[in-house]
Amino acid sequence: MNKPSSTPDVIRDFERVHQSVVELAAKFPSSILADVAGRRGALHARISPLSPSMRFAGPAVTVEVRPGDNLMIHAAMAVAKPGDVILVDGKGDLSSALMGEIMCQQCAAIGVAAIVIDGAVRDSEAIRELGLPMYAAGLNPNGPTKFVPGRLNHPISIGGVTVHPGDLVVGDADGVTVIEREKAEAMLPLAEEKVAAETKRIADIKSRKALRPAWLDGALRAAGVIKDGETL
Repeated sequence: MNKPSSTPDVIRDFERVHQSVVELAAKFPSSILADVAGRRGALHARISPLSPSMRFAGPAVTVEVRPGDNLMIHAAMAVAKPGDVILVDGKGDLSSALMGEIMCQQCAAIGVAAIVIDGAVRDSEAIRELGLPMYAAGLNPNGPTKFVPGRLNHPISIGGVTVHPGDLVVGDADGVTVIEREKAEAMLPLAEEKVAAETKRIADIKSRKALRPAWLDGALRAAGVIKDGETL
């Protein structure tokens, strides 16, 4: 009887969202992409950029670590390709930093597009100066251990969102949005339409052509706030 095959803890090769999709998605705010994806995929607000000027787009390299240990992040850096975004499920632990200046210098030299960690980092001033987009849940000067096994390029849960390796990840000052690789391309025309609609709405507000949304009265009636035929 054949034994069932087991999936290795470290997966080196996986399908990434196409580079053309990444390049187009990079034009849109994370909020627009979250909206057109069904108002889902945005990571918890605790995971924020070290600088509001940081922004990125790229395919996900997923890392699961035990709290306070960064061994598997080093493994991720060994297999990451230029343009990849390293996402780390650090379990929200802030007792020690999982990355600092040296690792970020290595990531920048590799060509990693960004790092997103549900955990703490350190050397924040040096990372800001380096310019590598770093999103984290907090800061802590304590260093990590490097001997607890984890998993690389398996599905992870980070900031309340399930992420698979190769998914599209986009970040800016508002935070980080993840869209499934298979759905990412289909979201782009929807994002174009949403940007056009919002641009028109803002223009109508500025010109005083429409100072409130057209859907407001209907929504209030549906909610029972105002009666049929009544308007504000």
